[in-house]
Amino acid sequence: MTGVIRRATEGDLDSVMAVYDAARAFMRSTGNLTQWVGGYPSRAHAERDLAGGWLWVLDEGDGPVACMSVLPGPDRTYAAIDGEPWLNDDPYWVMHRLACAEQGRGRGSRMLSWLCGLHDNVRADTHEDNVPMQRALERCGFVRRGTVVCDDGTPRIAYHFVR
Repeated sequence: MTGVIRRATEGDLDSVMAVYDAARAFMRSTGNLTQWVGGYPSRAHAERDLAGGWLWVLDEGDGPVACMSVLPGPDRTYAAIDGEPWLNDDPYWVMHRLACAEQGRGRGSRMLSWLCGLHDNVRADTHEDNVPMQRALERCGFVRRGTVVCDDGTPRIAYHFVR
């Protein structure tokens, strides 16, 4: 597979929004009707992540075809977990908003593998109806832990990668 994973630039924002839209449509087509609703993630999320240096894209030559945000922890969503505890309490990175323009091409797994090669301790979460994301996380070595609750009150399945 060709392409490069790189930090997003301001010129990538329209493409990132298109990738988010494609991911939203895919979620709906697979029965995930309640994740990424109400305009989430918004352009403001992408702009904030870009300004922080946290927005990454997979560029296969014609612009971004996948994206994710990688932020330093701690994340307040992960302060409390029900079920299995986190694998450790060491400083960690957080992966949010992984999205691909097209599914089934291995782009999400490629981005996750790249992330896990870069950082030794990463936490992530996903919706219970987002089975494709659950499978991608598990394929890349993330271990399913308990449940965390987002700021909007919705539960998410928590995952942890430790190298």
